[in-house]
Amino acid sequence: MSFSSLGLIDPLLRALDALEYRQPTPVQSQAIPPILAGRDLMAAAQTGTGKTAGFALPLLQRLTMQGPQVAANSVRALVLVPTRELAVQVHDSFIAYSQNLPLRMAIAYGGVSINPQMMKLRRGADVLVATPGRLLDLYRQNAVKFSQLETLVLDEADRMLDLGFARELDAVFAALPRQRQTLLFSATFSDAIREMAGRLLHKPVSVEATPRNTAAKGVKQWMVPVDKKRKTELFLHLLKKKRWKQVLVFVKTKKGADELANALSAQGIPADAIHGDRPQPARLRALERFKSAEVRVLAATDVAARGLDIDDLPQVVNFDLPIVAEDYIHRIGRTGRAGARGDACSLVAADEVQQLAAIEALIKAPLQRIEEPGFLPDHRVPATDAAGRVVRKPKKPKKPKARA
Repeated sequence: MSFSSLGLIDPLLRALDALEYRQPTPVQSQAIPPILAGRDLMAAAQTGTGKTAGFALPLLQRLTMQGPQVAANSVRALVLVPTRELAVQVHDSFIAYSQNLPLRMAIAYGGVSINPQMMKLRRGADVLVATPGRLLDLYRQNAVKFSQLETLVLDEADRMLDLGFARELDAVFAALPRQRQTLLFSATFSDAIREMAGRLLHKPVSVEATPRNTAAKGVKQWMVPVDKKRKTELFLHLLKKKRWKQVLVFVKTKKGADELANALSAQGIPADAIHGDRPQPARLRALERFKSAEVRVLAATDVAARGLDIDDLPQVVNFDLPIVAEDYIHRIGRTGRAGARGDACSLVAADEVQQLAAIEALIKAPLQRIEEPGFLPDHRVPATDAAGRVVRKPKKPKKPKARA
C-alpha cells in the first residue's frame, strides 16, 4: 500500500516524499480514509506507530479542500495534547506535512509568556496544537474563538487524564461547537477513556493499530537486580561496559533526575535533566543538546515519557520503575520506533518488585533477568511467575517449643 492509494492530494504526497515517508504504517492506513470521510475516530495507538501523521495528513487535506478562510482569533482544527514537549513535536509535524499548503499553524502551552501566543492567534489559525490549561487561559481572555471549529483531536487522551486534566478538558468541551468531527487517540482504553469517548464521539470508527499494552517488537527488554543505593554506580558501570552512546534515563522524581545528571557530569559524562520544574526554554535546550549528541545522557521524569521524538534513539534505561505500569510502555516506546531496533534496561531494587510484577502482567511476559557481577544485591528481588505475580517462598513452620 502507498500513501497515494489512501487518497491524499499531491501537495501532501510531495511533502511525504521530501520527508522520505515510503509506506504508511498500520495506524496511518487504517485512520486516514475514515478521517478523510469526516467520520469520528477512536484509535488505540502506541507511541512510535506514526499516529501523528495518521490524523495530521487527512486533517490538513480536509482543511485545504473545504471550509472558509479562518477568521481572526479563530481556529478550524484543535489538537489537544498532555505536555509541552508533545505539543512542540506535533506542531513541528504539522508544519512539515503542510509545507506545500496555504495553511496557518499555531501552538500554545504553559511555562512561557502568553503574549506571543496571543499575537500569533490574532490572524487566526487553521490548526492550533495546545495543552488544556494554556488553551483555557487564551479562551478566557478572548484570544481564541471556536465558532469555526471543524475538528477536535485528543492526542494521548489517557495521559491527559493521568495528569489530572479532566476538569480542564470538560471546560474545553463545553466551549466547543457540538457539530464537529472528533478524533480520540489513546495508548490505553481505561473506563474513564471509554466514558469520555461515549460522550464526545458519534458512531466512531474504531482502529487498533497495535495490540493493547505491548511494546514495539524490535525492543529488547531486560532488567538488572540491584540494591537501591548502588543504582548510580551500576548505571555508570553499564554505560562504560555497554558503550552506550545516547541514553534516555527515566527517574521517578525531579530531584532524582537532577542528582543523576549532576553525578554523571561530575564523572565527565555530558548529561542533563528534563522535568516539570525546569523552565520551558531550559527543557527545550536540554532536549536539543541531547538530539545533537552534545549531551550523552538525558535524565527525565515521566513528564517526558510521551513527549520526546528522537530519531534512532538506541537506549532507554528505567533507573526507577514507574508507579503506573502503563507508563513503562510509553517510556520504552522512545526507542525501537518505526521498525528500528532498540534496547530497554531496567534497574530494579527489592522494594520495586510489585511494580515489576505489574509491568510483567501488563506485557504478559517476564523481563529477562541479567545479574551483573559485582552488583549482586544484598536485598534480593523476589521472583515473579508467568502471570507477573510475586513468588514468595513459603515460611518455614515454627518448631514447637520444647516442654520443660
